[in-house]
Amino acid sequence: MIPANPILAGQHVEYLSKQLHDFKASENEPAKRNSPVMSAMVAALSPEDMKKVSEYYAKQKKIPSPVEADAKLLEAGKTLYHGGNIDNGVPACASCHGPQGAGIPPHYPALAGQHAEYVNAQLNQFNTGDRTNDNGVMQKVITRMSGKEKRAVSAYIASMHP
Repeated sequence: MIPANPILAGQHVEYLSKQLHDFKASENEPAKRNSPVMSAMVAALSPEDMKKVSEYYAKQKKIPSPVEADAKLLEAGKTLYHGGNIDNGVPACASCHGPQGAGIPPHYPALAGQHAEYVNAQLNQFNTGDRTNDNGVMQKVITRMSGKEKRAVSAYIASMHP
């Protein structure tokens, strides 16, 4: 359980499979998601292998990550997750990822209990354009969020129980 890496247990098969495919480059197309580590791991996998790996992780019991955050940060994250921020046009995370963070496959992953460090890193990658495999949805949302808002919602997501 390394906080910089995602918790894959309990994630939707469709979402996991899509992410594995996005890490894999082909002769005609570069990878849609950039990670030297993951690209190397999926290089030899067939589409059937990716499906089997996704099914395996989806069946695993998710154990939420420990959360070390102060009450004010968690409350700010809860407000953002469930209500967004009308002042800067940030929609509620719950509108796509569900009120309990269960996600909506295949496009919206389950988030509840995910490592705060990992979530914050992904939000920052969407913000910088280093991650673009979401059809532009997150890039439109994330550019309106401050660093403090990203940290708050990341901490709150980690505190949610799947």
